Amino acid sequence: MKRMSFFKKFMLFLNVIAAICLVLACIVPYTSIASLAFISLTVPALVLINMLFFLYWLFGKKIYMTLSLSILIFGYFTLGSFIAFNGRQRPVNDVDAISLLSYNVLGFHGKNQDGWGVNTGPEIVDFIENENPDIICFQEFQPIYIKNRMLTKYTFVANKFEGQNVESPKNLSIYSKFPIINKDVLDFPDTYNGAVYADIVYKNDTIRLFNVHLESLSIRPNYFKKERSDKLFVRLRDSFAKQQKQSDIIRQHINLSPYPVIVSGDFNNTQFSKVYFNIKGDLKDSFLESGRGYGETIKFWKFPFRIDMILGDPSFTFLSHKNYKIDISDHEPIMATFKWSGE
Repeated sequence: MKRMSFFKKFMLFLNVIAAICLVLACIVPYTSIASLAFISLTVPALVLINMLFFLYWLFGKKIYMTLSLSILIFGYFTLGSFIAFNGRQRPVNDVDAISLLSYNVLGFHGKNQDGWGVNTGPEIVDFIENENPDIICFQEFQPIYIKNRMLTKYTFVANKFEGQNVESPKNLSIYSKFPIINKDVLDFPDTYNGAVYADIVYKNDTIRLFNVHLESLSIRPNYFKKERSDKLFVRLRDSFAKQQKQSDIIRQHINLSPYPVIVSGDFNNTQFSKVYFNIKGDLKDSFLESGRGYGETIKFWKFPFRIDMILGDPSFTFLSHKNYKIDISDHEPIMATFKWSGE
């Protein structure tokens, strides 16, 4: 038998490392170990790397291709796909459909050469009025930028403001064309992040809509140069741990809801995370149900991530999901339309 070259041995070693990392990522949604949460952010890259190793061994030593192939299959059935393969988006003309737009507007601050100091309120309002959703969920909302003449179609509002500081970047707001008969806030411990919910009446039915903003990781590319790696790791680990506690609070409220629920907002984590799996439970993901492509909602260091979600009760059918690319905030807005399934 011909001996394996040093190069192929090295490639096999790297393949084993990539396979182990993907296995660990598959464990993340089922464990509360916050230190492992980092690896869930790398799932798309790990899938791509294992696919490349599979192709490499396919044209070489075919026996070794089973390593990455088996891990990829295991990952697919454990985590699901990060790409949606639904058909081309078509206009939704169903009169019973409800459209919901979720948008982290970064306090209505846009970026110029001097930083994030531009008032994007009028630009964002123009975008929203052109899209004309029935309901809007804002994260990082600052009402001082919404004037009386703006968003006048939305006569029902539910807010979560940080005390009297209406300029807090952690503010949340729900704007609805339909009546809101009840509303309340969910306070998360040891943070300014939180959630607000509203019971919205549509025709003869009521929906409980949660607008959530989970703990931010508060990282930017230049942070890696300014902060020691050990302190950065501890800070991020603590943020992941807070997210897990926050997801438990949201899940408890979902379980107690007397109405079918919709959960939308900025999860600050991906669909491969513990917090996503915890909140989602048996809910449907609008992107996976009716979106297309990768579903990017934010870029970090030019790498795309999907961290903004719209999840819905199994009794809802998602008719469409749209990811926008308008480059006003650091996040991109998403919009989904849904209706009750045959009820």
